Formats: sequence, C-alpha cells, structure tokens
Amino acid sequence: MINAIKQFLGIGPKADYSQLLKEGAIIIDVRSKEEYQAGHLRNSLNIPLNNLSDDYSKLKKEKAIITCCASGMRSSQAKSILKSKGYEVYNDGNWACLQNKIK
Repeated sequence: MINAIKQFLGIGPKADYSQLLKEGAIIIDVRSKEEYQAGHLRNSLNIPLNNLSDDYSKLKKEKAIITCCASGMRSSQAKSILKSKGYEVYNDGNWACLQNKIK
C-alpha cells in the first residue's frame, strides 16, 4: 500500500539531490507565488503548477529537474507533466524536507 502511494506521488527510489545539484539540476517549486515568497529554497525557481504548461519550454532538457511544493501533491503533478515532455525529473515533495537533504 505504501509503495502504491509513493508511486502515485512520484516518489521513487532515493535520489542523491546534492549530487544532482552539483551536476546542474534545477529545483522547480510549483507552489503559488505567495507561498513561495513566504519561504523557499535558495536558488529554486518558482513556476506555479497552474503556469507550468505555459512555462516549461523555458527549461533546458539537458538539466535534471527536482520538483517540490508544500506536500508533494502538486510537485507530483508537475513531475508527470514534465516527464511527458521529455524532461528528467525527480520529485521530493515537501520543499522544507528537500532543504534538509541538500545541506
């Protein structure tokens, strides 16, 4: 059951997020502008989920993308959208948890 939930949320095997960032990955925070302004990861980009379909073409396919949001639901949707467009995407869900993984 827990594996089904993880798969639904797009949370797969553990990724080395620090290594991905060293290799040039970018973090996309898909929360609203207001949520992002209240707190976010340094050097992350804010592309709200409802704008992602319009703005994804600005992203380079040569770089991996790490998606995050508040709980993992929106970032999971973002991962699905970006993967369907040919991007390499990792979803870590909660931005604050991701912050602890890349220190």
